[in-house]
Amino acid sequence: MTEEIIIAGFGGQGVLSMGKILAYSGIMQDQEVSWMPSYGPEMRGGTANVTVILSDERISSPILTKYDTAIILNQQSMDKFEPTVKPGGLLLYDGNGISRHPERKDINIFRVEAADEAALMGLAKIFNMIVLGAYLKVKPIVSLENIVLGLKKSLPVRYHHLIPDNEKAINRGLEIVKPVHILK
Repeated sequence: MTEEIIIAGFGGQGVLSMGKILAYSGIMQDQEVSWMPSYGPEMRGGTANVTVILSDERISSPILTKYDTAIILNQQSMDKFEPTVKPGGLLLYDGNGISRHPERKDINIFRVEAADEAALMGLAKIFNMIVLGAYLKVKPIVSLENIVLGLKKSLPVRYHHLIPDNEKAINRGLEIVKPVHILK
């Protein structure tokens, strides 16, 4: 099993940390892992993306042009990465700020209203964990137990008191993800 993922959005949305948590979770499951971030000099507010590869075999290169999964959090990323999803792959997106929704018919498309849900929960900073939960519902490539271990590994100890809120957000994402287009 190899899963090649691009996560893309604005800096400050937790794109890189979501990728890092997935990568650490893969390590906890004894998988081969690649985590390659990319962001502009403006960081917060600019565009950011991260490529994550989880595999049972050695990873030959972290550089990809096609992905099994694209997790999209803004319109610029939708425009750039929707065409890069492999036929039969997955596109998961948050509808907040998306003006042109995905149009492909050769991929599975899911939507999660993570920004709205994070606001309802009063925890805007856990937006990315709602998205991660939605992804794990559609493609459970790492266990929830290992996601928690990944959180502990990636968060500084001074923020470990936030792990229960992050778990709650992940669980909420599992519940609210909706299919938009499913391949038959």
